[in-house]
Amino acid sequence: MKIYRVGGSVRDELLGLAVADRDYVIVGATPQALVDQGFRPVGKDFPVFLHPQTQEEYALARTERKTAPGYAGFAFHAAPDVTLEQDLARRDFTINAMAVPVADTATLIDPFHGADDLKAGLLRHVSPAFAEDPVRILRCARFAARFGFAIAPETMALMRAMSANGEVDALVPERVWQELARGLMEPAPGKMFAVLDSCGALVKVLPEIAPYQSCARNFSALERAAQLKLSLPERFAALAGTLDEARLAALVARARVPNDCRDLAQLNARHGATLANAAQLDAPALADLIQAADGLRQEARFLSLIAVAHVFGAGNAASAEAAKASAKRLTAALGAARAVHAGAIAKQHADPQAIAAAVKAARITAIALAMAVTQQL
Repeated sequence: MKIYRVGGSVRDELLGLAVADRDYVIVGATPQALVDQGFRPVGKDFPVFLHPQTQEEYALARTERKTAPGYAGFAFHAAPDVTLEQDLARRDFTINAMAVPVADTATLIDPFHGADDLKAGLLRHVSPAFAEDPVRILRCARFAARFGFAIAPETMALMRAMSANGEVDALVPERVWQELARGLMEPAPGKMFAVLDSCGALVKVLPEIAPYQSCARNFSALERAAQLKLSLPERFAALAGTLDEARLAALVARARVPNDCRDLAQLNARHGATLANAAQLDAPALADLIQAADGLRQEARFLSLIAVAHVFGAGNAASAEAAKASAKRLTAALGAARAVHAGAIAKQHADPQAIAAAVKAARITAIALAMAVTQQL
């Protein structure tokens, strides 16, 4: 029995990056042999085990063959006679098909020249079997967004063929969102969509934001959101920034977007134009905007809405300064409105309508004072 560390941890180590998760492959063993050593089986589709001390995942070396369309249509074969190279050959990219023996960490096993592709900054598929799994198109685009790597010409040609022959049509919404969410949080998320567009997958997987050039402003805002390290809901709202509510609803339904991302994007679709015009809004208009966007109850979400408006407005140096001033104005207005003690005002009136009018008037006054202070800073 031989044990190897494989995949992403080997890649990241060669890149000088921090290694978060380690995956291991065991060659020459049976499931019972591992159970006898205290490993705990967890895999349903293929033999994966948790180490008795570290709880890290160890998988038996395996091969796979295509049995049906889509990313789930595979049969796996794990046996003691499956070699390490056979196991590595089923992986997606050469940079993920390297291994290091646990017993000899100075040795790199690299049958598909992944180290050379790492140095060249290339994403290259390991074998023609890449075309059997449409999720690999999404992963390719996501890795491009993470590492900034180019796509090998032969891999791009293969992905274009997969898009043309309908293989990507088998992707299910949950899997699309899983990869999309991870891609949005990469350092250069716009590149993910550029790759998907280049291979013809974007119009099939996410047609509401295709073709790429039709939503160029969204992708630029998304890149600025990444530079500012904004949250996933904020980045999704930037991605969907110029969509009207109908197209946004279609995108949300298609990708099964979670509620926090959906809600912020919907608010941006409804109020984005008003937020962009914040510099021209007086105190009553600012009070109405905060009320309409539920900023009084959902402070954090309104602040996220301000952040999305900021990345949309900051297209160049001049507009960036204006967007910064607008965000500062909106933040001050929100703070002033929320500082008004509605309960104390309510005690001074008996009529509910009078209470509402008095509270609103107090918030407008507080916002006006805050705006005056803001202009002096």
